[in-house]
Amino acid sequence: MSAPFDLTEAMADQASGRFGDLDAAEILLEYAPSLPQPPYLVAGVGLAIGVVCGLTFAKLVQNRLEAWKQDRLSLLPLGNRETVLPWIGLILGVTLFIGGSLQVFGFGGGTALLVAFVLSIATAGALWVQLARLMEQVQAGNFQAVDFDNFDQFF
Repeated sequence: MSAPFDLTEAMADQASGRFGDLDAAEILLEYAPSLPQPPYLVAGVGLAIGVVCGLTFAKLVQNRLEAWKQDRLSLLPLGNRETVLPWIGLILGVTLFIGGSLQVFGFGGGTALLVAFVLSIATAGALWVQLARLMEQVQAGNFQAVDFDNFDQFF
């Protein structure tokens, strides 16, 4: 028995009675290729992208701090192409990881990725602002210890 190519053939299969009480659209869905569920691959690829881009970003910031310590090169602006690309990769990786993980727990694909993207953008934006402020403090020479219990200093 071959797969129906269109709704007309699916309706003919429905009339034959071989598919029980399925309607023609459901018969077509029986032959539709599906992605393996749950999407562990999406979460794994996202984790790998996030780790690689995160380590790259951390090394770039570390190199910039070392150059500032040795030669007093400017720490800012932080938003140049060299640092933004790994940052975007980090956001993409975290989005895929969180989205794939939410899909493992039963969320729909679109909903999971949308929620993951919003969480990633909000967190990444807050961290970018905080990192820029810390680098301004270091460059100005009035660096203070970071108090993570006081959320007013982050925004």
